[in-house]
Amino acid sequence: MRKALVETLSELFGADRSLYLLTADTGFHVFDEFQKQFADRYLNVGIAESGMITLAAGLAVEGKQVFVYGIAPFVTMRCFEQIRNDLCYPSLPVKIVGVGGGLTYGPAGMSHHSIEDIAIMTALPGMTVVCPGDPVEAREAVRASTKLAGPCYLRIGKTGEKVVHAGGLKGFEIGRGVTMRKGKDVAVIATGNMLETAVEVCDLLAQEGTRAGLISMHTVKPIDRKLIASAASRCGRIATIEEHSIVGGLGAAVAGVLAEEEPAARLMRFALPDAYEHRAGSQAYLRELHGLTAPQIAEAILRAQ
Repeated sequence: MRKALVETLSELFGADRSLYLLTADTGFHVFDEFQKQFADRYLNVGIAESGMITLAAGLAVEGKQVFVYGIAPFVTMRCFEQIRNDLCYPSLPVKIVGVGGGLTYGPAGMSHHSIEDIAIMTALPGMTVVCPGDPVEAREAVRASTKLAGPCYLRIGKTGEKVVHAGGLKGFEIGRGVTMRKGKDVAVIATGNMLETAVEVCDLLAQEGTRAGLISMHTVKPIDRKLIASAASRCGRIATIEEHSIVGGLGAAVAGVLAEEEPAARLMRFALPDAYEHRAGSQAYLRELHGLTAPQIAEAILRAQ
C-alpha cells in the first residue's frame, strides 16, 4: 500500500502546489524520489510527532493541504492531544497517514502494534477514519481525502498487500462501503488489511454451500449504516473481520448500527482480544494465534450456523 500511496501523492502534488507532506523520520527509501521532485513541500521533522501535527495545523491555517506520515501507533497515540486540539477542534484539512496498521510490525513487539488506533481516532469529533483494504482502495482513498474539509486518518498496511480489486474500482466514496459479493446466508464485512482474508473466507464458505456476501468497509467513520442494515436484513447474520482490538473498532461500530437498525440480526466479531500481545513474530503468525486466518474464521462461522 505504501507504493500506491507514494505514487498517488506524486500525481496529486504535481497538479496542486498547496499540498505538503511531513514525515517523522520515517519512510526512508520510500520517499527518496518524491523528496527530490517535491523538495520544497516535503519536510522531515525528525522523531517529533507531536510537533509535526502542530506544524501541519499551522500550514493548514495558511491554506495548505497537508499529509503527515508515520508508523501508525506513533502518529496517533504519541500525539493524540495535538490531533484533538490542533486538528479536530478547528476542523483543519490534515490527513494523518498511519503505516503498518494492526500487526504489520509484528516482530517489533507491542510498541509497534497498532491495535487501538481506530478506536481512539473514531472517538474524535470531526475525524474521518479510512482503512483501505488493498492498493487500489489506498489510491482512491488518498485522492478522495483531499476533498474533505476536515481531518482524516488513513490507516494503511506496509508492503506486499495483494490487489483484491483486480478489475479496478469505480465510484469509490468515503463513507460508502463496497459490495463485492451478494449472499443470503451471511454477510462478511471487512476493513483494512483483512480484506484479502475475507475474500478467502467467502471462498471457503462457498465450498461448504454457504452463500456469503462480502462488503469492504474501508471507511469506519462515518460508517455506512444503510449498507449494513441492508445486508443484515437480507442475510440475518453479519461477521465482521478486522486486525484491531475487539474494543472500539469495526465490529463495535457495526454492532451499534445493528442495535439501532436491525436488532434481530446475529453478529460475530473477529478481531484481536482486549489485551496486549507479548509474543513477537510475523503478522501471519500472530493472526493465527488469535484466530484471524481464513480457515479459522470460516470454521467458526460454519459452527455457528
